[in-house]
Amino acid sequence: MNLELRNYFVVTGGYWAFTLTDGAIRMLVVLYFHQLGYSPFAVAMLFLFYEFFGIVTNLVGGWLAARLGLNVTMHLGMAMQVVALAMLTVPAAWLSVPYVMFAQALSGIAKDLNKMSAKASVKTLVPKDANARLFKWVAILTGSKNALKGVGFFLGAALLQLAGFRNALLILAGGLFVVLVTTMLLLPRELGKAKSKPKFSQVFSNTPAINWLSAARFFLFGARDVWFVVAVPVFMADVLGWSFMLVGAFMASWVIGYGIVQASAPKLLGMQEHAPGARAAQLWALILLLIPAGIAVTLGQGWDAGTVLVAGLLVFGVVFAINSALHSYLILAYADHDKVALKVGFYYMANAGGRLVGTVLSGWSYQQYGLEGCLWFSAAFVLAALLLSLRLPRAMEA
Repeated sequence: MNLELRNYFVVTGGYWAFTLTDGAIRMLVVLYFHQLGYSPFAVAMLFLFYEFFGIVTNLVGGWLAARLGLNVTMHLGMAMQVVALAMLTVPAAWLSVPYVMFAQALSGIAKDLNKMSAKASVKTLVPKDANARLFKWVAILTGSKNALKGVGFFLGAALLQLAGFRNALLILAGGLFVVLVTTMLLLPRELGKAKSKPKFSQVFSNTPAINWLSAARFFLFGARDVWFVVAVPVFMADVLGWSFMLVGAFMASWVIGYGIVQASAPKLLGMQEHAPGARAAQLWALILLLIPAGIAVTLGQGWDAGTVLVAGLLVFGVVFAINSALHSYLILAYADHDKVALKVGFYYMANAGGRLVGTVLSGWSYQQYGLEGCLWFSAAFVLAALLLSLRLPRAMEA
């Protein structure tokens, strides 16, 4: 096995382990605090700092990674996640809303440091003229990560039911600490460090293609989270009467399937030998637009809510996964090799912004307008992503 491939596997393995804890802690917090009687909007607000500091982290993290190396920022993210998990193991009486929001802020910083570092690392491990391989490797990394995030959802729900909130967090923190030490020993220290020290002003992209793609990404991920983060699990538990274990199992299965589709995107799109471009992103955004609108219409017609929601989520998951895989490839393709950490950091700042708006709207719109209202917000966000993606250049299509 050559060194590039070995390092790719180490990066991917570390990202997998982190993702398990990230999915688990999200499901633990949603279900545990819903169980304590928090309203949907109050549960959504627990994630406010998680998403907000993701925006800040991606902006600053790309600059830090370019100066210090992706290895440093990746492991800093893992260490912060261990601390965030440990913070929530305090007695239940200490778990006030501000305290949990602060712990979630650390987790949000950790998640985006780790994600930005892992994805930017792929660009540094692939030769400059190998776009088809870049599409394949980033699709596998991102897809497998999302599949394991689904496993993390189930793991969080299962650990909550079987071990309790505090013990579940201790198990997750201990496992991630072992992975942190292992990857620190295996990865090269200079991974992803820029040849010249970039100025902080360079974190803002001056590349039009990256700016348009980042704006589209904001609305794409807002469209997912506006109904998926809070509305769907609360609707399943309250309206459909599902148990926590069943909610966690379904959410896990959805994200696992979503990740498998994402990892398979080059094969599904018939692009194993060449890379996609802007036209593919535009077409699949148009297809995605029809799905939340269609689910909202059928719910409004009085169709069986459980059947419509499950079937709609499955279709949405497949199409959203392809959209996400295309975007994840395009940002790396548009970024300069030496400045990849800066450009990826800026792009995922927009991604985090979309998640923040989507998360807050998920709780608020569900409380005000129900699941149908969340779905119409989702359709509007996809439309915005589609219109913005029309400005992407087609010159790189090959």
